[in-house]
Amino acid sequence: MSGAAPRLGEDALIARYFAPLSGPGADNLRDDAATLTPSPGHDLVVTTDTIVAGVHFLADDPAGSVARKALGVNFSDLAAKGAAPCGFVLSLGLPTDWTEDWLSVFAAGLCEAIAAFGCPLLGGDTVRAGGPAFIGITAFGEVPAGQMVRRMTAEVGDRICVTGTIGDAAIGLHLARASMPAWAGDLDRATVDALVDRYRHPRPRVALAPALRAHARAAMDISDGLAGDLAKMLKGEGRGAEILVSDIPLSAAARAAIAREPALLDTALTGGDDYEILCAVPEKDVDGLSAEAAAAGIAFSVIGTVTAGDALPAFTMADGAIRTFPGGSFSHF
Repeated sequence: MSGAAPRLGEDALIARYFAPLSGPGADNLRDDAATLTPSPGHDLVVTTDTIVAGVHFLADDPAGSVARKALGVNFSDLAAKGAAPCGFVLSLGLPTDWTEDWLSVFAAGLCEAIAAFGCPLLGGDTVRAGGPAFIGITAFGEVPAGQMVRRMTAEVGDRICVTGTIGDAAIGLHLARASMPAWAGDLDRATVDALVDRYRHPRPRVALAPALRAHARAAMDISDGLAGDLAKMLKGEGRGAEILVSDIPLSAAARAAIAREPALLDTALTGGDDYEILCAVPEKDVDGLSAEAAAAGIAFSVIGTVTAGDALPAFTMADGAIRTFPGGSFSHF
């Protein structure tokens, strides 16, 4: 860094990179707090997630992708609650070797996500991290009063449904690392790029929020793996699930990877970072939710049924074997 221009101080950094992203109530990020008023007749929904270099993203991932992922994982939580995003606050921990080039691209990625989802920055904090970079987001959404979709309210007989495709991101993580696995050697470039893109860029299903409020009995986003998150959704109160693995939607890219390395099917079922919606839907509402998902351009699949009992969800494999996944999700601890 010899001869480099001095870094911006915190106030100048905020003014240059983040104040242009702020929305009403934030006073151009010149105050210590912001105001946020939900629309009349609506409740606020609040969620928070932090992503850390080396844990949730790779240290050499593009800065714009990191920003989009930080917002995307939070907007995915809001979508699963049936909420529309309306603002967020940002806690940014920068490592000692941060550069303004990285920060400029990061801010541009935030700007892109803000424009896509109409959810402005309200405030936050910028600090020097004692270790790797981290980005903490607290996001606010709104739902008509009393209509937030809960996680733990599925009932026996409900159909279990998911949006999009499952497992792309977990497989993509293997391909995003510096050393490619042996099974990736004969995958074409488009397949590799598609899987890595799913790892780096979640696709929060915000457009499905109104349909979830109208039709889903319970919902959550799939962040830590389908098998583990389904177990969380059904835990307690005598509920289990029967899942047909053949009905779980896999992309063409994921199928190509699994064809070369069959063990990747377990990765797809238990790996994290899908950020799709997992929901329990009364049988009478399945067609309605499916139609509204199609109208929103979102793929929608029925993969199983909520059953009585306290066992882990049972996955029926292509050969008829029944499997459960006791360690079926990512855990920090």
